[in-house]
Amino acid sequence: MADKAKILIVGETWITHSVHTKGFDSFSTAHFGEGYSYLKKALEGGDFDVDVIENHVAATDFPDNVEALRKYSTIILSDIGANTLLLTPPTWRQSQIVPNRLQVIADYVDAGGGLIMVGGYLTFMGIEAKGFWKDTPVEKCLPVTMMATDDRREHPQGVTALTVDGSHPVLSGVTGEWPKLLGYNRVFVRDDAKLLATIEGDPLLAVGTCGEGRAAVFTSDCSPHWCPHDFIDWPGYAAMWRNLCGWTSQAR
Repeated sequence: MADKAKILIVGETWITHSVHTKGFDSFSTAHFGEGYSYLKKALEGGDFDVDVIENHVAATDFPDNVEALRKYSTIILSDIGANTLLLTPPTWRQSQIVPNRLQVIADYVDAGGGLIMVGGYLTFMGIEAKGFWKDTPVEKCLPVTMMATDDRREHPQGVTALTVDGSHPVLSGVTGEWPKLLGYNRVFVRDDAKLLATIEGDPLLAVGTCGEGRAAVFTSDCSPHWCPHDFIDWPGYAAMWRNLCGWTSQAR
């Protein structure tokens, strides 16, 4: 049996620190949360092995060289800001010169690797533009360009995507009406890219090439809150993510 393609999900975790005030007294609590399990489960139900580097360890654990990334056919960046990969402890705390891991990702894609950026509050530009991905080597790999400001489009009423090119392999098995999404990051499709689906007239799903590699974007989220459970439970959710990873891995 052939080995399964290996996928690396980076990000999609958070730590919430709450302060509870009750009259004169207050106390704080903290908890860890993650949203990658929906995507991981969908991919593992197909022909993929999935590793995860969570946000709180990405600064130290994400590889700083292309060779270490080559064991993965596709890297998925989801709700992780560029600063987490740029400001490693040696640089931030000790002013040491280290490899630029955004350039490492770009070199990996250029050499034939796959890349997917998923929307969120800290991907693309995100909330208060703190995602910080614009004008980086990673943006140059993607089939879209980004705004210079907060690019979120919040739609609590729910909005429905429209298929542009249902014949593309990424949308194989993705049929019928898309379930509603609650928001996305606004981007602009490059002239040489392929737009597969839109949302409110903006790109939702687009694909393209970069050197020998392939890259894609899904500008909404892979988990709540922007991605409600009706979308996650939709058969098209698993089909789309498996197809995306297959296409960027150049296996399909």
